[in-house]
Amino acid sequence: RASRRGAGAMILSKSRVAPAASKPSTKAQESKLPELDDFLSARDYKGAITLLEFQKKPDSEVTEEDSEHLLWLAYAYFHYGEHDKALKVYKGLLEMSNENCSVYSTYIAACLYYVGKYEEAEAYALDGPASRLRTRLLFHIANKQNDETKLMEYHQQLTDSIEDQLSLAAMHFLRTHYNEATDIYKKLLLDNRDFVALNVYIALCYSKLDYYDVSLEILSVYLQAFPDSSFAVNLKACNQFKLFNGRSAEQELKVLQEHGKSLMEDSLIKHNACVFRGGENSMQVLPKLIDLIPEARLNMVVYHLRSGSVEEAINLVSSIEPGNPQEYILKAIVNAIVGQDAQNQDQIGVAQHNFNLVGGSASECDTIPGRQCMASSYFLLKQFEDVLVYLKSIKSYLSSDDRFNWNFGIALAANGDFEEAEEALLQVQDESFKEDYCYLSWLAKTYVANKKARLAWELYLRVESSDDSFNLLQLIANECYSAGAYYFSAKAFDVLERLDPNPDYWDGKRGACIGVFKNIVEGKESRELLKDIKSMLRYTSNPQVEYIIRTITKWEQGSAGF
Repeated sequence: RASRRGAGAMILSKSRVAPAASKPSTKAQESKLPELDDFLSARDYKGAITLLEFQKKPDSEVTEEDSEHLLWLAYAYFHYGEHDKALKVYKGLLEMSNENCSVYSTYIAACLYYVGKYEEAEAYALDGPASRLRTRLLFHIANKQNDETKLMEYHQQLTDSIEDQLSLAAMHFLRTHYNEATDIYKKLLLDNRDFVALNVYIALCYSKLDYYDVSLEILSVYLQAFPDSSFAVNLKACNQFKLFNGRSAEQELKVLQEHGKSLMEDSLIKHNACVFRGGENSMQVLPKLIDLIPEARLNMVVYHLRSGSVEEAINLVSSIEPGNPQEYILKAIVNAIVGQDAQNQDQIGVAQHNFNLVGGSASECDTIPGRQCMASSYFLLKQFEDVLVYLKSIKSYLSSDDRFNWNFGIALAANGDFEEAEEALLQVQDESFKEDYCYLSWLAKTYVANKKARLAWELYLRVESSDDSFNLLQLIANECYSAGAYYFSAKAFDVLERLDPNPDYWDGKRGACIGVFKNIVEGKESRELLKDIKSMLRYTSNPQVEYIIRTITKWEQGSAGF
C-alpha cells in the first residue's frame, strides 16, 4: 500500500515570499551568503539547519543569550522531521531557563508526541502553561492513548480558531472520518482562499475515500502554485498508482528530480517507489523504514504473504494493534490464511469479525475496500449470494484485477452461476494464479457444469504430474459423472485406476462406461466411442468386464444395419 501520510500533522506551512523584481546583480550581492529568512521562506529546512549549525557555538560556550538561535534550530529540526534532535535542543533550553511553567515544556511534549512517547509527552504538556497549543497536543495524545474520556474533554475546549479547527480535522482524519475532515477543510478554505495548502488536505481525504480522480483535480490547484512540493507530487503519484499502475506513478515522481530533488533522500518517496515497483527490493528498503512510516510494516507483511513466508507475516502482524481499516484488513487476511490452512475455526472467526468490522463501519461501508471486506466476511461464512451482492457493486472498478476475478469467479461458481463464473475465471492473467489448484479445480467444475467436459480434461492434461494433478483428476471424474459427461468421467477413472488400483475407481469407471454405452444406444453419443470404452474396460482384471464387453458387442452386432 502506497503511503499518503500527512493529514495527521496538519502544520500550516509559512507562505512563500513572492520573488522580488529582478535587478542587475553586483559581485557583492552574488557572493552574499543566504540568510535564515531566505531558507524559512522557501521552507528549505535542511538549508536552515545547515546555516544554523554552522553559526552555532560549541555546547560548552552556549548561554541563555543564545536562546533565540537555538529556538530557530529546534524549529528547523522539528519541521524537517528530526524530532529527536529538536527534543534535545528544547530540553537544553528548558534547563537553562529555570522556569517552573515554561513553554519549552510544551515544545518538548510536541517532540515526544512525534517520537511516540505519549505518556512522557502528556506529563511535559501538563507542566507547560495553559494554551491552545497545549490543548491541541493533549487532545491528540488522548487519541493515541485511546482515552475517550480525555479526548472528549479536550475536544470541548477547542475553539473556532483556524489552528484548533485544523487539529479537529486532523483528528477526524486519523479516526478515518474522512467526510467530516473534508467538511472542516472546505469551510476553512472558503473563509481563507489564500490557504492553498488546504487543497492538499482535501485531496488527501478524497484519495482515502477512493475518489482518486476527484483528488487529482483538487490537487492540481496546489501543484500549479508549488509544482516541486514533495508531498503533493507523492499524493498525485499514489492516485495514479490506484487509477492506473506503478509505472505511471513512478513517472509522476520524476517531476521532483526535474526540480533538483533527490528521491532517495525522502523516506516516504523511497517507500512508495518500492510499492510502485511491486515490492521490488522490499527487504532492502522496508525494514529500515518500519519505525518511520507506519505503512512500511504493513507492506512488509504484504511482501511476506506474497512470497509465501506466512510465519514472518504472522510475526510482524502480531505486533500491530489495529487502529485503522488497513491494519484491521491485514490482520484479517493473515488470520484467514492461517485459519484456512490449519482448519482453525477460531482464527477464521476472528478474520470474519475483523472483515465485518471494517465493511460495516460508517467510514468504509461505501468504499471499495469496505465492500471487499463485507464480501470476504460473507465468503468465510460461505454465504455466496451475499458475497455477490458486494462484489457486483464494485465489479466495474476492478474488472481487470486478477484477485477480484479469482474471488468473483469462485463465488459465482459456488452460487451455481457457472456461465458467468467461467467468464470471470478466464479473465485471470497471472500465471502463478492459473497454476494454483484452487483455480484449476473451480475452472474445471465450471467447464463441466457448462457442458464443456472436454476442456476440463484438457486442463488436466496441461498440469504436471503431482498431488494436485491427481486431485484434479478425481474432481473431474466425479463432476463429469454427476453431470452425465460419462465419457470423460470414464477416462478420468481409468487413469486413476492405473495410478492407484482402488476398487472405488473400478466402480466409477464401470458406471461411467455403462453410462457412455447408454448414451450411444439412445443416440446421444457417437458409436466411435465404443472402441475407447472397451479398451478402458479390458485394462481391469474383473469378472464383470467380460460380461459388459459381451453385452456391448452383442448390441453392436444387432444394430450394425442401422
